[in-house]
Amino acid sequence: MKKKILILAGGYSKEREISIKTAKAVFNQIKGEYNCKILDPKNNFIKYIRKFKPEVIFNALHGRFGEDGYVQLILENEKIKYTHSGVRASSICINKLISKDIFKKKKILTPKYLILKGNLQNNSKSNYLEVKKKLKFPVVIKPINEGSSVGVYICNSRNFLKNLKKLVNEKEVLVERYIPGREIQVAIMGNKKLGTIELVPRRKFYDYKAKYDKNAKTEHILPVNLPSNKLNEIENIALKAHKILGCRGITRSDFRYYKKKFYLLEVNTQPGMTELSLVPEIARFKGINFYSLIKWMINDASINR
Repeated sequence: MKKKILILAGGYSKEREISIKTAKAVFNQIKGEYNCKILDPKNNFIKYIRKFKPEVIFNALHGRFGEDGYVQLILENEKIKYTHSGVRASSICINKLISKDIFKKKKILTPKYLILKGNLQNNSKSNYLEVKKKLKFPVVIKPINEGSSVGVYICNSRNFLKNLKKLVNEKEVLVERYIPGREIQVAIMGNKKLGTIELVPRRKFYDYKAKYDKNAKTEHILPVNLPSNKLNEIENIALKAHKILGCRGITRSDFRYYKKKFYLLEVNTQPGMTELSLVPEIARFKGINFYSLIKWMINDASINR
């Protein structure tokens, strides 16, 4: 009898479309080996899980609800093995304020930042003055708990308030100093350094379209042109962050490299697994094909993550 694998995909976040693409890519790799199904966790999905009785749940959800510890808590309570990070690490990593506070405490360099709260519309002038005084322009604004560059804007003094209005429904907005330079990302697999990739987007930065639209023609550079000591440095930072945040399985850390310094922006606990995704590309470069990567993640699944 084939082992039962249930892939959770879709969900309620703004990254729903990418989650479904990830799930289909994973499904196509393992459908011949496992009794595999894809489930969109709508309505009473726990009832379906109990009926199907999977040995492992592959969590292909992205963003809020699926990547923030909520689903992980449900799966822990159901005592079902699942992939990626557990409740605590997921909730920390998706909250950019908490994770950046930890980076700062653990001496990991991250861009200077502050949080805007309350009524963003009514406090627009005071918010502008606070950002100008404490960070100076240009800055990057983003929701504190979204992924895939959803709601991320690079702002100068002229368009800051205009862009801030686009996030008016957010309770908290992270504002960080914009770091120019090179976009470099590192994948961690278990407690080992998987590899590093550099991105050269044709767009202003590596935004949602640059990540998932082939027409954006973002250049992916492998191997990364860095001296061996600097490559080792950035991968060590990523591994350190992975460990101190309590992550499990696969993570991808996003960096900016500027004036010979690495600035850690965030750690992604459930990076995408689409045809344009970075972790599978890094793995291929290291001699691990997509099937082997997915199989490792399934074998790595556990309870109490």
